[in-house]
Amino acid sequence: MGFAAVSLFGHGAWMNLLAVVLTVTSIALDALDGHLVRTRKMATPVGAQIDILGDRVIENMYFTYFAVVGMVSLWLPMLFFARGAVTDFLRGLAMRAGHSGWGANAMLQTWWGRALVGSRWSRGVYAALKCACFCYLGLELALTRGPVLLVGPMTVDAHAAIRVGAHVLAWLTGGFCVVRGLPVLLAGWKFFAGSLAGGNSGRVTRGNAA
Repeated sequence: MGFAAVSLFGHGAWMNLLAVVLTVTSIALDALDGHLVRTRKMATPVGAQIDILGDRVIENMYFTYFAVVGMVSLWLPMLFFARGAVTDFLRGLAMRAGHSGWGANAMLQTWWGRALVGSRWSRGVYAALKCACFCYLGLELALTRGPVLLVGPMTVDAHAAIRVGAHVLAWLTGGFCVVRGLPVLLAGWKFFAGSLAGGNSGRVTRGNAA
């Protein structure tokens, strides 16, 4: 559904509005799916990875589109891509070391780390920020840009105010994305360091054997 929404942006005001509706529906269905999985205790490591993959695809797809059309900075999708790549890499190292995404053997052991990454309020705030950001930019596209507008000509001050709101909301979403990634970065460092130490030890052993 996210693919369909992004493909509709830029094809007229009404298509932009339809894309906004599909965006809200997509995020709502994702939240409902996660809620049902957790309440019915159907969560699995593979399912969690698929859910994360879907979130990464949607985030990068939306922010890349809005960056291409000049509505957000190009640094924003780059930030989301870099943060996602690093945290997913560290999660992979943790899984290889026998840690899961939740439970007693979870990668994140601190209370604040679990609260920032896995708590209901954190996931809810992050989903709400992304939904508000995508919808705000989509509505701006529909109402103020393109050959077919749903409102009349706007004053320079009004347009500037809308632009400021878009940038504030976009970077607020990006900032919260980075904050949620910090516990994974801190917890994952020991797995990364351990992986490097293991690799160096293996090379030394092979060198001595030679």
